[in-house]
Amino acid sequence: MYKILVIFMAVLLPACSSKTISIPVPTSTATYAVPFLLHRGINFGSMLEAPNEGEWGLFVQEEYFDLVKEAGFDFVRLPVRWNSHAEAEWPYTIDPVFFARVDTVIQWALERELTIIVDFHHYEEIMLDPAGHKERFLGIWVQVAEHYRDYPSAVMFELLNEPSIQFNAAIWNQYFHEALAIIRKTNPTRDVIVGPVRWNAYEFVTTLDIPNDDHIVYTFHYYLPPEFTLQGTEWSGGESEKWIGTTWEATDEQMTELVSHFDLVADWAKRHGNLRILLGEFGVYDVAPQESRVRWTEFVRREAERRGFAWAYWEFGADFGVYDLDTGAWRNDLLKALIP
Repeated sequence: MYKILVIFMAVLLPACSSKTISIPVPTSTATYAVPFLLHRGINFGSMLEAPNEGEWGLFVQEEYFDLVKEAGFDFVRLPVRWNSHAEAEWPYTIDPVFFARVDTVIQWALERELTIIVDFHHYEEIMLDPAGHKERFLGIWVQVAEHYRDYPSAVMFELLNEPSIQFNAAIWNQYFHEALAIIRKTNPTRDVIVGPVRWNAYEFVTTLDIPNDDHIVYTFHYYLPPEFTLQGTEWSGGESEKWIGTTWEATDEQMTELVSHFDLVADWAKRHGNLRILLGEFGVYDVAPQESRVRWTEFVRREAERRGFAWAYWEFGADFGVYDLDTGAWRNDLLKALIP
């Protein structure tokens, strides 16, 4: 999750309502079921997305794949900070030791018949200077695509997590089409995931230029309202401290807002021929009141599934985590919200 998104979303959205009802009832009954390899997934955050694995306190462990498989998830989204392990100058060679580590992690997923998304995550330099990092971005994808060209279809690529800051829609459409063309030279039928600018904001999916390619999955992320989902997050400075204690009560207003957001994405997908949609991230920071975390998570998951969206919860075992690494146990209320 690109952490500066909190600033953008906080400006756009009001605080939560306090009016409550007993049973949350969706206001829309439309469904857009599009079957594909992804259904219910989880992000392995704070692991290979750190500048170096372990710097944020977590290492990928083989046992994690057993846990998510047994819990009922069918895929893992693996954020990878490729740019921290690639040379700064042409040909931007990726460290072979790091490549081997990613290979091992992918193999753990495949051995358990889990689909795995290899997501290019936290390329912060390109967000600030797209033109200055374009060739490096493409050069990294040349290597990743070639390296995994013979891997099974259960390995998917995600082009870039949450393009933002200096990326506008026009620039991003150009870059992602060029990256896709590079991947297609060696991986003509591999599923590739792409999301819009503004940190993969739901309302910006309509800005994506849709290529003539049947092997694309379109993604968006959802952390709204930020006053609830991101309360207490250390990366947003003192602003999020003011939000601590905010609840999400599944009021008519709150549910209607969320439903309208998901309907926008679903209607866009339907207009363009039932595009495949992945809700690639959603979650609530663990400072929020737990009952509200569970309530919001369940409603988001249910609304995604009702439209045929695949989803990946953010995340496994860190500050949004559904698994408690300290106790070695699932947070059962959150897990049941995701997989009843």
